[in-house]
Amino acid sequence: ALYVVNVERNGKIIYTWKGNQRNTHIGLYDLRTKQNEHLYMFEKDLHIISCSVNNERTLLAVSFCQYTEEERASQLLQSVSKYLTLLIEIHPINNVRVLKAVDSCVRVQFLHPVEGRSASTESRLLLVSEDKYIEQFDIHVVAEEEHKVVIQKSGQLPRAKVVDDLVWAQWDMMEQRLFYIVPKESKTTLRCVQFYPDENFNSVLESHLDIAVNDTQLKLVNFGYDYCQDQDVASKSLNLQVFTSKAGGLCLCCSLASDIPHEIMYSIYFLHKGYNKTSTVSLERTESHQLKEVAFMNLDYYVAAYLPGQFLHLLNIQHPDLLCYSLFLTGEDARIDTLQNCSIRSPWVSTVLDCEAGSLYAVSISDSALLQFLHKSKLDCERLAALHCALLYFQHTEDLEMQIIRWISENLSTCHSFDPIQEFIIASLYCRMCPETQNLDKLLPYTSLHDWIGVVPGVICATDIISLPVLEFQNSKGFWEKLNSNLESAKYAEPYLHYHSDVLRREWHNLSEEVRSILLGLLFCSFWDFCMFTNQREERRTTAYLRNIFENAKKYVLVSIISTFLFFAQARLVPLFEEEDYQQQLLMGLMVAQLKDHLMRHLQYVGKKKIDQIVLDYVANLLNLVHRIMKEVWRRYQLHSCVFCFAERGSAGEFAVFHIMSRILEAANGMCMPLPPGFHTLHLGLGVRCLPLHTLLHYIDNGVLQLTETCVRKLLK
Repeated sequence: ALYVVNVERNGKIIYTWKGNQRNTHIGLYDLRTKQNEHLYMFEKDLHIISCSVNNERTLLAVSFCQYTEEERASQLLQSVSKYLTLLIEIHPINNVRVLKAVDSCVRVQFLHPVEGRSASTESRLLLVSEDKYIEQFDIHVVAEEEHKVVIQKSGQLPRAKVVDDLVWAQWDMMEQRLFYIVPKESKTTLRCVQFYPDENFNSVLESHLDIAVNDTQLKLVNFGYDYCQDQDVASKSLNLQVFTSKAGGLCLCCSLASDIPHEIMYSIYFLHKGYNKTSTVSLERTESHQLKEVAFMNLDYYVAAYLPGQFLHLLNIQHPDLLCYSLFLTGEDARIDTLQNCSIRSPWVSTVLDCEAGSLYAVSISDSALLQFLHKSKLDCERLAALHCALLYFQHTEDLEMQIIRWISENLSTCHSFDPIQEFIIASLYCRMCPETQNLDKLLPYTSLHDWIGVVPGVICATDIISLPVLEFQNSKGFWEKLNSNLESAKYAEPYLHYHSDVLRREWHNLSEEVRSILLGLLFCSFWDFCMFTNQREERRTTAYLRNIFENAKKYVLVSIISTFLFFAQARLVPLFEEEDYQQQLLMGLMVAQLKDHLMRHLQYVGKKKIDQIVLDYVANLLNLVHRIMKEVWRRYQLHSCVFCFAERGSAGEFAVFHIMSRILEAANGMCMPLPPGFHTLHLGLGVRCLPLHTLLHYIDNGVLQLTETCVRKLLK
């Protein structure tokens, strides 16, 4: 059988197997080229604990157990060390050097430079001892005749102490980072050492945690995978793993001991947010020997807490504040066929290693399975979590959007604690806009909800505030820059940085009251006359403020026309009219002014021109999303373009579309969001065809249907 013993940064997997003569072989598999390479063979049966190969594949470090305790007692080998650590020249196979011969277990790990770097004559090797220290060896090699590569010095290899007195350590092979924990007075301290291509390493992070760890035995994560050894240590120490995300998320996951039988507890420390969530799950009756520790997996946008046969909890890393955006699955929904034991590790994002079977798997969320779950879900918390995942986790495709819109149109009356139209529009805007500009994700809303007071059946979550990590670097790029940005946002209460419609709604109400009398008097005049007339009024506001709003409105009338034109160019299905809707244009101008002010306060370094473009894109995308909903609904109910033939009553399909448009209007009013030109005219036209006269007039009186110049003229004709 093949067993995975290590995974290197370049995606190459080191594995071992036993030959016909019980020889122990070491091989290398390249995930990219799908090629295998034989590295070395020991001419006896060995229990290999740890193995690593350098980037140039010229040196191999191996740590193995020479015999068991029983063999040692029977053979009276008291003077022979139990563990041996070797450094082997393999280009070609040549000299073997002993690095360690001790009775404590040792793990080895070569450092790998960044991708694309030319071959180096120096390799660096980390040696991790069970005696709670880590040191780094510097190994210089030289090329001899016939391309032979050998170690340059025959004496002791230069070494440097990296850390000592640690009780837990985890290796991040992709980013060449070492996370470790040291007991410090009454608290546990998490630290991180970053290794750089220029052969330096620095401590970059320190975080104080209220976690009790067993300081009697060292627990190692991702320093090779020896199932027997890991199981022995796991039974005596805390199950801990650190995960990072591309967006600058930093999470520490740990399983906790519970005094109650058949109860599982685990905590996720969202270090980039400044709080942790402790989850408690009461399991169905099960045999005590079946209860094992929770396994954690890194899916980048989610951390998965998994107990085979019981549950799968997907906790949102980027937006962990609301419990309803995390998926808690049980039964068949939580089943992962190939992972039926808890001895799994997540060596890098979306990858899982089954340590017991020695197999490596790619893990991801299935969009088809998620949509099936969305359709069959009966609880709002499940629907919200699935909808949020579908909109923000997956890349937007036309087919996925179509299926989500279809689900929304079928479930408008079954969602009680949230509006699915609002959630679709806001989450879709967030997904489309945030990749454009750094830190925009902290300023735009990602949800229509301000809080969530519901519960998720099957799991109880408690939230605790924790201290933010301290970063010990300057001018760093990549992950550390994003983490620093997240920490700065957390310091200033990030939820309050997100743009929301409360201020816009108050301003819109005040402005509407101010111009209501003007609108009544100027119903049939042009929009520009209306602007000039209103600008002369200075009853409650300054002329400059109103002029700014109207200038925005003029500019974004063009956006409305362009977006409508683009929509018609794609599909001439929905008969939206290119018309002037004064109220919507005024709301659009006010929204533009508010959003510009909000972004200018926090994104000054971007510049006014860039912010103008962001706001322009935001409004255009907003209008196009409403177009998109209308297009799918129109197509689904197979409506015709002509809805202003008042000689006959509307069909069942038209009545369904009228109901959906009413819900779109309700959602827009709830978010104080402008609608595309012609929306109110089309809505009223469907209302005339579908509603009895007294109901139609009642809807108009209560503002559900709004009279527009286009529709009034058609009615008069």
